[in-house]
Amino acid sequence: MGVAGRRGKAAALVGVTTYYADAAWGPWHREAAVVPTPYFELVAATGARPVLLPPCRSAPGGPGAGAPEVAAALDALVLVGGGDLDPAAYGAAPHPAVAGVQAARDRSEAALLAAALAADLPVLAICRGLQLLNVHLGGTLCQHLPDLLGHDGHQPAPGRFADVDVVTVAGTATAAVLGGRTTVRCSHHQGVDRLGAGLAVTARSVEPPGAGEGVVEAVELAGRRFVLGVQWHPEESCDRRLFDALVAAAR
Repeated sequence: MGVAGRRGKAAALVGVTTYYADAAWGPWHREAAVVPTPYFELVAATGARPVLLPPCRSAPGGPGAGAPEVAAALDALVLVGGGDLDPAAYGAAPHPAVAGVQAARDRSEAALLAAALAADLPVLAICRGLQLLNVHLGGTLCQHLPDLLGHDGHQPAPGRFADVDVVTVAGTATAAVLGGRTTVRCSHHQGVDRLGAGLAVTARSVEPPGAGEGVVEAVELAGRRFVLGVQWHPEESCDRRLFDALVAAAR
């Protein structure tokens, strides 16, 4: 049981992952652990308290050390977007388009995810987070969707977003939160290939004629309070619905 469960009416504590980046503020230019503001502001807007979780390279035992203790202090976990996972995690050689791999981040987030699943914490996995969830459960990734789809409509360029229509699967938590069809903000050049064990596809993109079946845009893990991954970025459009659902599950 997380902290909120022990304290009754206390605000839920929601872990939000971060990652390394060169950052500048005032006169300073340093490597820092960063996360875009909307992630933790959307958590705070639900009435929960965000707790930022850096991937610590110098931790005794490695970046994943202490994850069970961290999970025991939390009520929910948000895995944020960012650079690509190391393809070695799913037994593949890297595509030339793979970028932004951070070994310490991969290890830290994989350990946090494993601990959260073991404790049955609610999890919201966003973009890279969905990919991590899929790989953690034995799935694989398509490393560069334009090779498969013949277009770059899910990421026009690195760091740019596109509006993508998605259709949800009736009867799922995804559909309950978002309705049958919605338009989302995407910036991903990778996606689910082989689905991880226990995951169900709960939304797909609407693709142009001839582009084949839609890209997996949301998944859920069966038998859990709330484990939902989306391939898009709800924080980019300040869409609070998934964050509300996460915190409701934590309470």
